[in-house]
Amino acid sequence: MTESTLIDYVEKFVNLNEEEAQLFLASFKQVFVKKRQFITQPGFINKHRSFVVKGAFRSYAVTNEGQEYTLQFAIENWWVSDLNSYIYQHPATLFIVALEDSTILQVDYEKEQELKQSSHKFETFFRIIAEKGLAFEHRRIIFNLAHSAEARYENFLLNFPNFIHRVPQYALASYLGMTTEFLSRIRNKKARKKS
Repeated sequence: MTESTLIDYVEKFVNLNEEEAQLFLASFKQVFVKKRQFITQPGFINKHRSFVVKGAFRSYAVTNEGQEYTLQFAIENWWVSDLNSYIYQHPATLFIVALEDSTILQVDYEKEQELKQSSHKFETFFRIIAEKGLAFEHRRIIFNLAHSAEARYENFLLNFPNFIHRVPQYALASYLGMTTEFLSRIRNKKARKKS
C-alpha cells in the first residue's frame, strides 16, 4: 500500500517498468512520525526529501522576535522538505513538524543523485516536481500580494478543502498572512452569511 502510493504518484509524470519501479522504491525508507515530532530543524542539514503517505506536516520559519511564518502544509501525496537546505546541503532554516501521526517515505540526497544519474526518467520526474513546486509558490506569492485577506482565505478553501480541518487555525492564519484573530473574524462572518 505504502509503496504503491508512491509509484502511483510517480507514474502521473513518468512511466516506469517493473525494474525501474523497484529501483526507485529501494532508494526510499519508510519512517513513522508522531504528532508534534520534528523532521527538520534549523541548524541541521535537511538530508531527506519526504513524501507523505499518511498524515500532515507544517513547514515554518521563526523570526528573531519569535514570530512564526508558515510556508507550507503537506498531506497525503505531497512532498515536504527545507529545499534550500536539501539542495545545497547547508544547515536548515525551517522547522518541519508533524501535525498528525504520520507515515512518510524518505529519500536521502545522495540516493536521489544516484537515481537521477541512473535514468533519464528519474531525472525527469524530479525536474517536473521541482518545476511544479516553483510555479505553485510563484502563484501563491502573486495571489497573496494582489488579494485581500478574505480572498486569500476563500482561495485556500476552494483549492485545498482537504487541509482546512487538519491544520491548526494559528498555522493557517500565518500561512495566509494574517493574525489568528483576523482569521476568526473572517470565519465567523462567513458562518453568519450561511445561517
